[in-house]
Amino acid sequence: MDCLGGCEAEVLNLIMIKYLVILLLLICSFSLASPVSANTCRNYDGQEICILSIKRSAKKYWEYRAAVSVDGVKTTVEIYNCRAKFKVNKDGSLAQFTQNSPGEMICSFFKK
Repeated sequence: MDCLGGCEAEVLNLIMIKYLVILLLLICSFSLASPVSANTCRNYDGQEICILSIKRSAKKYWEYRAAVSVDGVKTTVEIYNCRAKFKVNKDGSLAQFTQNSPGEMICSFFKK
């Protein structure tokens, strides 16, 4: 096989492909970065209360679905009703907010 002028074009194509692959790998490495977890924590009455995840209800804007941790102990997702000051536990039971409870923190943190 003779390479009179055609080899330079093939070499240039291989170099371009090499740089394109490197560029794509670089872009993919930045796009696959793990999400940052920034918990909101407050010290209430000697307890560290952290909001692990929270979603506001679109229909009932005074309700939040939140998972919290109190002194490092995680809870399941519960519904916090900031209008009537109670939470709905996973089993469906209701519990009124107590002073310095996670419900008080959630409602005071997101007040307008």
